Amino acid sequence: MLDAVPRSKAGAPEDERVIKLAVLAVGGQGGGVLADWITDVAERNGYVAQSTSVAGVAQRTGATIYYVEMCRDTGRLPVFALSPSQGDVDILIAAELMEAGRAIIRGFVTPERTTLIASSHRIAAVSEKIEPGDGRASSPKVHATAEAAAKRFIAFDMEKIAADNGSMISASLLGALAGSDALPFTRESYEQAVSAGGRGVKASLAAFGASFDRARGITNAPPLGEKAAEPKAVEIGSAAKVSGPESLMKGWQDLAARVDALPLPLHDMAFRGLKKVVDYQDIAYGGEYLDRLDRAVALDNAEHDYALSIAAAKHLANAMCYDDMIRVADLKTRSTRDKRVRREVGVKDGSILQVTEYFHPRIEEFCGTLPAGLGSYIEARPKLAAFLDRRINRGRRIRTDSFAGFATLWFIGGLRRWRRRLLRHKVETAHLERWYALALGHVREDYALAVEILNCRRLIKGYSDTHVRAQSKFDRVLSALDLLKGRADAADWIRRLREAALKDEKGDMLDGALKTVASLQ
Repeated sequence: MLDAVPRSKAGAPEDERVIKLAVLAVGGQGGGVLADWITDVAERNGYVAQSTSVAGVAQRTGATIYYVEMCRDTGRLPVFALSPSQGDVDILIAAELMEAGRAIIRGFVTPERTTLIASSHRIAAVSEKIEPGDGRASSPKVHATAEAAAKRFIAFDMEKIAADNGSMISASLLGALAGSDALPFTRESYEQAVSAGGRGVKASLAAFGASFDRARGITNAPPLGEKAAEPKAVEIGSAAKVSGPESLMKGWQDLAARVDALPLPLHDMAFRGLKKVVDYQDIAYGGEYLDRLDRAVALDNAEHDYALSIAAAKHLANAMCYDDMIRVADLKTRSTRDKRVRREVGVKDGSILQVTEYFHPRIEEFCGTLPAGLGSYIEARPKLAAFLDRRINRGRRIRTDSFAGFATLWFIGGLRRWRRRLLRHKVETAHLERWYALALGHVREDYALAVEILNCRRLIKGYSDTHVRAQSKFDRVLSALDLLKGRADAADWIRRLREAALKDEKGDMLDGALKTVASLQ
């Protein structure tokens, strides 16, 4: 007689089928807690479950894999595996979008079998951070690949849901799992497992519930190919609300009126740049920014969609807001930073937070914060500079939760009122003017090249040694201008050189690109 017992695709009776679930998470995301919750839920529902973990590598170069296998308790002792195998995972939970992508690459996700649940937020990997330019991998590409690779794909920002409810992402991930109905368990059994934890239960349940509802609502999203409703426009530009002392608001309003008088395509970028510059220094500095911007606008026109002016609005603001000791100290003593740190760390009201800031100033930073004449005097005397450097160039740890530490940084940040008289400002302003004049000088003969020269300011960033290396790359890229003079593709070559410089820290790709340019002669 034929066996009439229902069987799974794997050939085992359905009641004895082993459900295989993998969780990919990095440190601090509660992957272990999530695996324990899932195991608890399974056991509460009469299943036998086993949970194992395979540790990843620190510093965001690999996630820990928490692996759970479960099957209904039929009285027979099941044989469970210790780690997932390619093509043999029923449910995969990724605590970050790129971990979902890595799971697909590793073969854990299959279209005929796997339910893929992933938080859509991003945590940049080390490989993404070390690239001087924008090294981020494409999130839309991962989404599209996941849709094709998985039997079912559920993704939304579970990190934000957890943060909004004062919990960890593990609670949101569990809610998404419960809401997906990928496991044959009731919502109540999940909530009982969370409640049994005893710590942070209220916040965890709130995050669980919000994520559960969101996962259930995924089916209400517009069908693939159907256009979703257009988001409402967000008000930007000079009409946006800006608050401040009444004594300064008149000056701000005058500057905002100047932005309104600029061509319409320029309003957004110019207003953002103006806000940044005024926040960095003062109202008068904002006036200097607009004066410089006007020089580009005078050479621009609608025929080119004001590409030159938009690039100038962006990169002038960045150039005028260079990072120095004053800027760093100012940012570290702002009340908004204290609130942000407390929120990220999860400090409860009434608790004491100790914050230690690390500084390693060089003689160059020290001289940069001195009056231009005195700073130049020291730098012009190598022996004196070396003598002072031996006493300055060392690591320092400053406790900003103490009065002395906070007062020290607050005093340094307060030096910004005298910034225009200091050596660093003199050097940065001279460099800015040379770069800006070089770009505007090419407008009439090669508009596209002028825009690319402005965009090269993107290369300069950072503080201390990072700034020195970035400025070196900037100078090397623009050194090719003489070799490209008169060529119709000069703008394209400057763009290629800039992108090469942004690809790696050492500059090997830039060296190769410069050799190619030299060979064109």
